[in-house]
Amino acid sequence: MSVTGIIVVIIAGIFVGFINTLSGGGSVISLSLLLLLGLPANIANGTNRISIFFQTLSSVGSFTRQKMFTDLRPVWLAIPATFGAIIGAYVAVDVNTRVIEIAMATAMVIMVFFLFYKPDKWLKENPALLAGPVKWWQAAIFMVVGFYGGFIQVGVGYFLLMALVVGVGYDLVKANAVKNLIVFFYAIFALLIFIIDGKVNYLYGAILSIGSMIGAVIASYLAVKKGAGFIRAVILISVLLTILQISGIINFSTLFKHMVSSP
Repeated sequence: MSVTGIIVVIIAGIFVGFINTLSGGGSVISLSLLLLLGLPANIANGTNRISIFFQTLSSVGSFTRQKMFTDLRPVWLAIPATFGAIIGAYVAVDVNTRVIEIAMATAMVIMVFFLFYKPDKWLKENPALLAGPVKWWQAAIFMVVGFYGGFIQVGVGYFLLMALVVGVGYDLVKANAVKNLIVFFYAIFALLIFIIDGKVNYLYGAILSIGSMIGAVIASYLAVKKGAGFIRAVILISVLLTILQISGIINFSTLFKHMVSSP
């Protein structure tokens, strides 16, 4: 890979880490880039998990220093999500692009609805839901979302945010912190499965991770300092970018093509 190509991958990683930390869908960029670099879909899927692991490690460390985790509820939610992710990673052999697009489009429509329909109800903490231990149906929801994250990862942030805000009762800022903790937990096991199956390119994964860690740290600090309004804006922008990619108006692979191949 050329020097220009390395710089492009790192810059792309910064955007991916930033978007994934605050919303979701950043893997649309990273997977497009990895596919452009010549990786088969399943290896691109596995390689992307290196970036996911390191960006969530960075963001969780940042959120921890900002005292966003005050009880063990996030851990109890992460356990079923991790079980689901392990199963999802085992069955992730080939990625059906159309399935990804439909799942992401559905998640985005629902997310936008919750962002604008009575935001005070949906985006503020719900003490009634947070009272008591984690319920069985909440664990079931996170196991399903974890399965999706283990299998594809693309757009899982949207599903996790919806589950944490609507199903658990967190406000949007706390939900972002918990979302990253959950992804960190299952990313460890999902990455190990892809490594064991030989579906990882370590060089590309390491270069992408450099940028994604930078983006994740920046995003985690801004999430706490700027609050829910800032997070909503980032979600809307990432939703718009994803819609443009799915509809074919913007093709990230085409945008990266000449930059990566430049000397």
